[in-house]
Amino acid sequence: QVQLVESGGGLVQPGGSLRLSCAASGFTFSSYRMRWYRQAPGKERELVAAITSIGGSTSYADSVKGRFTISRDNAKNTVYLQMNSLKPEDTAVYYCNAVSFELGRNYWGQGTQVTVSS
Repeated sequence: QVQLVESGGGLVQPGGSLRLSCAASGFTFSSYRMRWYRQAPGKERELVAAITSIGGSTSYADSVKGRFTISRDNAKNTVYLQMNSLKPEDTAVYYCNAVSFELGRNYWGQGTQVTVSS
């Protein structure tokens, strides 16, 4: 059964850092593009960062460029989001997403809360 399990969220002060992890199982992780989305209260879910299946290419929302880094370890079936210089506007539930356009598959994790506040 497919599972995406996020961890690493929590409360952090502005300017601080967090590292989110998403452990995948039940599918061929290395064949899927991986993405991190976030959703703040009252707002639509937005794409934060994406990485190709073998990690050769990454992309970021303008709001997080230079502060967030997405990476993956296909040997561990895990994708990461390193978040530095966090701002209160980064507060949201962060979701891990796995997508294969070739297979027509799209999987979501349950989300992890990130709160940036003093």
